[in-house]
Amino acid sequence: MSYREGRFWQPDVTVATIVVRDGRLLMVEERAQGRLVFNQPAGHLEPDETLLDAALRETREETGWDVQLTAFVGAYQWKAPETGRHYLRFAFAAEPVRHDPARTLDDGILQTHWFTPAELQQVRARHRSPLVWQAVEDYLGGRRYPLDMLHQLA
Repeated sequence: MSYREGRFWQPDVTVATIVVRDGRLLMVEERAQGRLVFNQPAGHLEPDETLLDAALRETREETGWDVQLTAFVGAYQWKAPETGRHYLRFAFAAEPVRHDPARTLDDGILQTHWFTPAELQQVRARHRSPLVWQAVEDYLGGRRYPLDMLHQLA
């Protein structure tokens, strides 16, 4: 039975934050499906949360960094071949503001790294998904949209 025939389908809505400092990108190293992978600070949108609030929360929880969002980079849709799950990811650009090194990072996060774009591309085989590099590539290509283009309606 297809979605149009009444089967319930819902993609995983996620956010990711491209945090840049001195030309380096803040990345997390995490364990996912038995592999050690690199990802932007990212995670799922929670009930009653705005996309912007989710991006700030996930960045803080996964890296210990408070950031200031500066732009919307893009929306990305992807189906994970190993699980069949569909993801709808909203990526944001951000600047680091303050770091709390004593903060305990989310479960599964092993550590954070600051990579140059070239270093991140060298470990491409360890990216969590193709969404990681696509968002970075878009960011590096100058794709930035005003945050106020996203609307939260009551």
